Amino acid sequence: MADPQLARKSQRNVAELTVSELASGIKRTLEDSYGHVRLRGEVSGYRGAHSSGHCYFSLKDDKAKIDAVVWRGVFQSLRFKPEEGLEVIVTGKVTTYPGSSKYQIVVESLEPAGAGALMALLEERKRKLAAEGLFDEARKKPLPFLPAVVGIVTSPTGAVIRDMLHGFAERFPTRVVVWPVRVQGESSAGEVAAAVRGFNALDAGGAIPRPDLLIVARGGGSLEDLWGFNEEIVVRAVAESAIPVISAVGHETDWTLIDLVADARAPTPTKAAEWAVPKHSELMERMAELAGRLRLAARRRLEGERQALTGLARALPRPLDLVMLPRQRLDGASGRLPRALSANIQAHANRFARLSGRFAPGLVTVRLARAGDRLETLRRFAAQSLSHMAEQRRARLERASVRLKPQTVLAELRRSGVRVAELEGRARIAIDGLIGQRRRLIEGQAQMLRSLSYQSVLGRGFAIVRDGASGKMVRAATATTVGQALEIELADGRVGARVTGGEGSRPPREAEGATPGPAREKPKRSPGGGQGSLF
Repeated sequence: MADPQLARKSQRNVAELTVSELASGIKRTLEDSYGHVRLRGEVSGYRGAHSSGHCYFSLKDDKAKIDAVVWRGVFQSLRFKPEEGLEVIVTGKVTTYPGSSKYQIVVESLEPAGAGALMALLEERKRKLAAEGLFDEARKKPLPFLPAVVGIVTSPTGAVIRDMLHGFAERFPTRVVVWPVRVQGESSAGEVAAAVRGFNALDAGGAIPRPDLLIVARGGGSLEDLWGFNEEIVVRAVAESAIPVISAVGHETDWTLIDLVADARAPTPTKAAEWAVPKHSELMERMAELAGRLRLAARRRLEGERQALTGLARALPRPLDLVMLPRQRLDGASGRLPRALSANIQAHANRFARLSGRFAPGLVTVRLARAGDRLETLRRFAAQSLSHMAEQRRARLERASVRLKPQTVLAELRRSGVRVAELEGRARIAIDGLIGQRRRLIEGQAQMLRSLSYQSVLGRGFAIVRDGASGKMVRAATATTVGQALEIELADGRVGARVTGGEGSRPPREAEGATPGPAREKPKRSPGGGQGSLF
């Protein structure tokens, strides 16, 4: 058995290390021992990129787990992004994180673990996008029948673009705008998505015309070669496109996610060109056929209309028979018109006579008096308000003068004086405005009084006849007697008159019981004599 004292002495001879020195030593030993490694495992705990742009997750198998970190620059350049539950193969450097005494792998590249993993990733992405409704048939747009401009997103150097241009030239020459992109590699997905969005951003009347139809095309290849067209950024760009899109990626047996979201999927790029435009010769034959049918239909329609017009013309009555009944109604209406006009004039005259008695001058006088009283009340109220406000300001000034210095009091007095002068000016303006408003109202009512007064009727040539004795108004000729003294009021004064005779006048009362004598000759009525009706 070892001596305990000797063991304690040997422990005291070991050099002391700080925690940082020990962590750094472990870090160097781990990095020197392993360096770069290829590691296979399942992605766990992936929640997307951090706000800093870095990415953190774990790799695990059935017995162990290791933390993994992807720095921002590497994460942006990854062709395949990590996804929860995906089995991947990563290449990186094993190191430690001294802050929590854990070891981790710094990932420099990441790829799915075989074609089976790619298919699993593809199916998972397909289910995710389908759940969002991007593959629904209801949201797909119909293709234009004859697009004036066709936009093609493809590689400008491959055989695909040549085959498509040859197809356009054979079927229907149209304007083609090519947006060159890479159709394979890490940057292909971003370039294709940018091309689709770029075509949609063009103005219809710009230097580069906005296409009526888009074709995304590529030749055939393996699943890895076509992977760029399975990226989510491309699928969403095609789903957001306002221009109809034809997907022509790969051969007929190949399929990608862009085929599911596009408005139409062509089995080959050449077939996409055939779908985009109709065949010129077929269009001409169809137009000739339709023109012939149109001429035949027009001829038949004209013949049918001509026969119908002839039949209707036989059933029409003579023009004279058509106007006889309206002419009879016109004769009857013209006979009733004079009587109706006379009755209408008499009804309006009676209505005016009834209404004129209700417009007494006293009503307007009362309203004028009330308006004057109201105006005087407002003037007194304004004066009292101004005086009350000035008194309040004076009281506040007196209270504040106890606490303030003379200079401050003088300054405040000057400001208060300016304010009082301003308020006084505003009060005067307000009072003058109110007085002007009331004056205009009174003048309007006075004008109405003058227009409704009987004196305006006198000014138009009429007169008022009163009894010379009682001063009462004489309204009918039967109310007068021969020899009766009358007073006639005109527009500019009054004159006296006496009844000498006329239709409707009664003889004097003293002659009613006299013995009949020789008949007195009845005076002739002058054409303009007598008061008559005002209307």
